Amino acid sequence: MKLHNAKTKFLELDLKGCVVLNHLLHSKGVAAFFKMISRLGNGIFWYVMIIAAWLLQGLIYSMQLLYLIIGSTFGTVLYRILKTKTSRPRPYQVHHQLIRLGEHPLDHYSFPSGHTLHAVMATTLLGYSVPLLLILMLPFTILVALSRMILGLHYPSDVAIGAVIGATVAISIISLAPVFNISL
Repeated sequence: MKLHNAKTKFLELDLKGCVVLNHLLHSKGVAAFFKMISRLGNGIFWYVMIIAAWLLQGLIYSMQLLYLIIGSTFGTVLYRILKTKTSRPRPYQVHHQLIRLGEHPLDHYSFPSGHTLHAVMATTLLGYSVPLLLILMLPFTILVALSRMILGLHYPSDVAIGAVIGATVAISIISLAPVFNISL
């Protein structure tokens, strides 16, 4: 009974957080800003960061690019498995009377947030290699995470777990770097 009550409370809090953030969508300026952040988080921002890292690091950077490809591939496989297994509907689908859709989703399910997973993973890997880029990447990563909830696409728990997975993938790659005989 206690576990059921705890789960119910958690889900209520998760929804409440989503509703509060999604309410920001009522401002057209806020909506336009977070739609842009979400779209940049689809890849454009990260491609620019990859080019910036390459310009700052030169030839050494090719190995970091390999790490990003490995991390992105592993992260994508992991989040697709989780999305399929959990099949959690997106907030706007379940709570359409409370949550407005601000941007069309790239896939069907909510858990975990792939945008947040990839943002945290890329920020961690690129930031480890080129700390100067963290000045741009950390705020952008936070905005990507917020955009997913503001746009009604994810619950806070989806975003939190996406961040944890992204960080775990990145830290695993960084810690395994010596195994691959490639130094960061």
